[in-house]
Amino acid sequence: MMSTLMNHLPVLVVLLPAFTAMTLLLLGDAGSDEHGGHGHARLQWARRIALGSGLLGLALAALAVQQASEGVLQVYRVGDWPAPYGIALVLDRLGALMLLLTALVALPALWYACGGWDGHGRHFHALFQFQLMGLNGAFVTGDLFNLFVFFEVLLIASYVLMAHGLGRERLRVGLQYVVLNLAASALFLVGVALIYAKTGTLNLADLALRVAEVQGPDAALLKAGALILLVVFGFKAALLPLAMWLPATYAASCAPVAALFAIMTKVGVYAILRVHGVVFGVGAGDSALVAEPLLLPLALGTSVLGVLGALAANTFQRLVAWLTVASVGTVLVALGLYQTAAWAAALYYLVNSTLVVAALFLLAELLAAQRGVAGARLEPASALAQPALLGLMMLLGAASAAGLPPLPGFIGKLMLLEAAGPHPWQVPVWCVVLGAGFLTLVGLARAGSILFWHVREDLPATASGASAKLLLPTLALLTATVAMSVFADPLQRYTQAAAEQLLEREAYARAVLGPQALSEPTTRPYRFEPPAQETRP
Repeated sequence: MMSTLMNHLPVLVVLLPAFTAMTLLLLGDAGSDEHGGHGHARLQWARRIALGSGLLGLALAALAVQQASEGVLQVYRVGDWPAPYGIALVLDRLGALMLLLTALVALPALWYACGGWDGHGRHFHALFQFQLMGLNGAFVTGDLFNLFVFFEVLLIASYVLMAHGLGRERLRVGLQYVVLNLAASALFLVGVALIYAKTGTLNLADLALRVAEVQGPDAALLKAGALILLVVFGFKAALLPLAMWLPATYAASCAPVAALFAIMTKVGVYAILRVHGVVFGVGAGDSALVAEPLLLPLALGTSVLGVLGALAANTFQRLVAWLTVASVGTVLVALGLYQTAAWAAALYYLVNSTLVVAALFLLAELLAAQRGVAGARLEPASALAQPALLGLMMLLGAASAAGLPPLPGFIGKLMLLEAAGPHPWQVPVWCVVLGAGFLTLVGLARAGSILFWHVREDLPATASGASAKLLLPTLALLTATVAMSVFADPLQRYTQAAAEQLLEREAYARAVLGPQALSEPTTRPYRFEPPAQETRP
């Protein structure tokens, strides 16, 4: 039983949220505000099903990490069609880590939403599961076209989730979000078409072998396709100059949706690492390191832009949204160094920054609910009902986001600074990483002083504090960041092994394409050979 489960793990992490979403749709609209008692009963069942699926998804992700930590690279060929002709799902250390991170963010966000937000619109839980399906699929897919497909699944769900609860600001920002993502999706197809035209494949393992054979004028067209994909992935990850859409979008979203969106930008980071770090990385012939001249300077600029935006933010949600941009910049700085140690630092810091940003989005709404008419605006307001508890949560989140020891933000940045030592861009990297950390601390200290200490005595205090349904999910995310410090050594070893595994092209190709992949010439024409059919009398 367990061996069968492990063999089907790459596809189960996609099927679980897909079937959960379909079950929730069959359950009917769970909007309690419109359907009275029946709607409330359906909402309660939707919550149970969604939370149960979230717990099971977390267990599957933990199993995936356990299996991947042993160095096993698991390939699931859908329909048993051989790669690169069929659809292949691949589970390695990086994919397993991203699956676990997604589950660790999604479950508290879903738990928080069950405190009331899920009843403010239609089919919240089904859409939430469809987005999880897109996220998980993007992290296990083994080819570029299916990466596009899963991108579209998660984006379509995010369009509706972003507008959940309605409101003029959400609809205005949501329209811009949809239009920009549709343009990015069109560019994605153009880039994929150019790469397919010159390589004849979209399978990532096959591409890693074939791009090195493309030379001369064909290589120029191949590099154009790769750079178009960099634009697309950079937009998804909020890389400068494509980052301006994110702060308004995330700040306008309801708290649990914004918390889930914290992992969505990391899909773009993940795609940059897979495509530009591996396929078009060292050993890619004339197309090698095509993104290197652009990635590092743009990443440094993204960090600077993010912290400056945080300093200028007039609401706490916008401040956290700008910190999302800054954290993405820091991760991409590490990727832009094109070193194994730097990539390990990027993965460690990526996990921490995602958990912290998700927690701060939830905390922002807790603070806004207790500040009366001022909400989350950074201006004096009435006294908080739970200043001590929320203050400690704010302090922990701010310290980890700024990178203060001994929290994981400090450990991740220290790993990055050490990796940048021999690099020619050492001085700019050190200046930006340390400067961004300091300005992040300044911005959060400014926000904290206004939110907790600038109290207007003429305004009535909030009658009651937040319920356990809202506090516990936020505390769970912050506790996860503390656990990263406690278990820093095994996590560092895992991220180091994940970074090293990414560069093992031959092992990846053998696992996905079969043992004969390296013995056959990569310029071979494709021969379509369907699997043997069972003969029956």
